[in-house]
Amino acid sequence: MKWLHFLFNERCPKCKQVLNTSKSNALRSTVVKVCPSNHYQKEFHPALETYVESNGTI
Repeated sequence: MKWLHFLFNERCPKCKQVLNTSKSNALRSTVVKVCPSNHYQKEFHPALETYVESNGTI
């Protein structure tokens, strides 16, 4: 069962590190996941029901 958490962790497509969720905004209910090396960023907007993915975050 230890391998089960690998199915649910989202990873950076470039460096394969697990994405962090340190930039989330509870007031707007957006979830922002960022690569620790700032290669990749993935945002979820529940009102729009969409994901926005970008490379090379600032």
